[in-house]
Amino acid sequence: MPIKTFMYSMFNGAPHLNCLQKVRIFITSMLIFCMTIGITKAQMSEENLPAYNRTRVHFGFIIAVNSTNFSLQPISNLAGRFADSLKTVRSAPQSGFNLGIVSELKIGKYLKLRFVPDLAFSERDLAYSFAGMDTFTVTKKIQSTFIDFPLDIKLISKRQKNFEAYVIGGIKFITDLASQKNVNENLLGGDEVVRLIRDDYAYEAGAGIEFYLPYFKFGLEFKLSEGVRNLLIPDNTVYTQSLEYLRSQVFLVSFTFEG
Repeated sequence: MPIKTFMYSMFNGAPHLNCLQKVRIFITSMLIFCMTIGITKAQMSEENLPAYNRTRVHFGFIIAVNSTNFSLQPISNLAGRFADSLKTVRSAPQSGFNLGIVSELKIGKYLKLRFVPDLAFSERDLAYSFAGMDTFTVTKKIQSTFIDFPLDIKLISKRQKNFEAYVIGGIKFITDLASQKNVNENLLGGDEVVRLIRDDYAYEAGAGIEFYLPYFKFGLEFKLSEGVRNLLIPDNTVYTQSLEYLRSQVFLVSFTFEG
C-alpha cells in the first residue's frame, strides 16, 4: 500500500512536474532505496572485497544529477543604462543528469588519481526583469550538452570494515556540444539568444562516502565546480550588454559503481 501511494503521488499528485522530471525523481528514489538496503546488509556482514585495494587500477561508471547555474555580474548602474528600463538580471538553476566512466589509479596508500569523463545534459535560465509602463520578465533558456574531462586527486580515509570516506579536488576541461557560438541571429526571426563560448575550464572540490558491497564498490559523492572563463559573447542586445560576465557553476550529486 505505501508503494502504491508513493507511485500515485509522484505521477498524479505533482502536476507541476513534467514527465522527464518525474522519471528522474522516481529512478533516483528507487536507486537510493535499493542501495540503502544493500549498504545496511553489507555493514552487518563480514568484510567484502578484502583484496580490492591491492589492485592499482579500477574502472566503473557514474550516474549523476546536476544543478547547473551561472555566477554573473550585471554592469554598474544597470537601471540607468537602458531605455527599456531593465532593472535586474538573475540566474535560475535547473536540474540535469550526467553519465560517465570512472578510471581510478592508486598512487599512495590513501591517495588516488581519478579521471571521470562524462556526458552532461543541463539547462540554465537567465531572467531579465523590466519595469516601466508595464512590469514583465523575459527568460532566456540556455540548454547545454557538455563533455567533461575532470582530473582529480582523491584523499581517502582508513577503511573501516566496508566503509570509507574521502575528499576530492581538481580541475576539468569542458566543451559544450550545443553551443550557439556561431548561430546567425538574423535567421532567428528577432528572437535573440544569449550566446556562450564553447570551451571552458573549471576547478572543483567535493567529498563522498564509499561502501564495499559483495560484488562492487558503491559511492555517493557531492561536488561543486566553478568555471574560470567568462562565457559571454557580447552582441548588440540588452541581454548581453547588461552583463559584465557569466561563469559556470555546477553542483553534482553522483552515484559511482566500481569493480
